[in-house]
Amino acid sequence: GKEVVIANAIIAILTIGGQQLFSFFTFSCPCHVGQNLIYGLAFLGVPALILLVVGYALNNQTWRLVTGQRSPLEEETTPNWLLQCKLICFVLCSITGRALVAPVTWLAVTLINGSYYVCAMSEYVSVDYYGANPNVTASERRRILAVFPCSQLVPPELTRARDEVILLLRYQSQVAGWLLIAMVVITVFLSYCLASCFSPLSFLHFRYWSSYIHNEQELFDEATDQHSRLYAMLHVRKFFGFVPGSENVKEIRIPSLREWQAISGLAFLKRVDEEHYDYSLLHDWALKESVNGKYLKTDEDP
Repeated sequence: GKEVVIANAIIAILTIGGQQLFSFFTFSCPCHVGQNLIYGLAFLGVPALILLVVGYALNNQTWRLVTGQRSPLEEETTPNWLLQCKLICFVLCSITGRALVAPVTWLAVTLINGSYYVCAMSEYVSVDYYGANPNVTASERRRILAVFPCSQLVPPELTRARDEVILLLRYQSQVAGWLLIAMVVITVFLSYCLASCFSPLSFLHFRYWSSYIHNEQELFDEATDQHSRLYAMLHVRKFFGFVPGSENVKEIRIPSLREWQAISGLAFLKRVDEEHYDYSLLHDWALKESVNGKYLKTDEDP
């Protein structure tokens, strides 16, 4: 849908901007044998991996998929395992597709830029550089090539050779970047085509279904907020003796020290029976305790 496209575009733009700032302020090739490859690949791959993990973590579908999977109630049911596997695969593909937007953008932009690739692969270039001693050893050759990303360290007689090596590596990096973009675009297009071909719904029916899911989620969120507020209001009124927001509060309840202690502290979901939970300490107190205690008229002198 349009919202997904816009969200993906925003993610891609932010990733491009972040990559440019990241490269400008932090990247500095060590120009040393054995360190260039590790440094370049780290800057190329580690941010992409972090963005992938963040993409999974920020997707609500990820938590909908994993939350409660080890619940005892889940083990008591006997679902259709084939259907469950199909649904899990479908959701995982959807989540992965959204999560890959940022890391793929990062990889594509960094490859087109070429700086990371040049740093990582400079010492492994299999070309003869100009002005070199034909009797130079392999280790010496790698040492010389390793300093090529740092122009200030290259001897004047090897400037032409350095320019040739840098151009070759940038060519390789940019070609790899454009190939990655083309592969991703083709894969996404074919995936949508296959999904449409195997869809049990017609085009207009699918649009209606998408609209229904969107509206249902919005209404459910609104109902969840209102329902939880009303439910919590019952427990708060029982504890304090009035409803928050009321204009004419004639009396308030003064909780005892024991009651304050009962609702204070750390708590998690507490299972009260096979179907219900206590959501908080206040919830637990409100369900167990009877309505009593000290009340004070709001127009009286305390």
